[in-house]
Amino acid sequence: MIVRLLNMVIIGALIAAAAYVYRIKLDSTVQAEHLAKLRIELRHERDTIAALRAQWSQLDNPVRVEALAKRYLQLRPITPTQFDSLDRLPERPTQDAHPNGNDPVGAMIENFEVPDTVTGTVPAANVPLEGGTLAPADAAAPPDDSDDTQPPITRAAPDDAAAAGAPSQ
Repeated sequence: MIVRLLNMVIIGALIAAAAYVYRIKLDSTVQAEHLAKLRIELRHERDTIAALRAQWSQLDNPVRVEALAKRYLQLRPITPTQFDSLDRLPERPTQDAHPNGNDPVGAMIENFEVPDTVTGTVPAANVPLEGGTLAPADAAAPPDDSDDTQPPITRAAPDDAAAAGAPSQ
């Protein structure tokens, strides 16, 4: 009687283990399909970026810009008489940019309030971090890796590219 009960418990445990393994296999299949879709989407986005960069270089071609400027702007060549020394420039006007004294940007700067909470992933300067230390002042500004010759391009974080199995650039 005890042996029969023990066999039934073991058979039940085996069935539960088989169901658990099947669920793990099904979840991994779903994750693999999702990863394949992400790789296809990533490849499509990279192709789109390459096409946009090619289009940008075509539009930004100096020969093309010069031809369009000649055709539509009717500019004259610069003559040497158009240049003068800086000491011959007129003095800066004494009047304000806003004659009535209303400066909306200046008012915003004067009434600026520092928020109580800091959002984002970069800690603000002089804000206590975990452990009571202060963040350095230069940690508040993200590094500027912009390139003035190309349009801004959104790049995936290296961790995302590695998780998708894509080669890093």
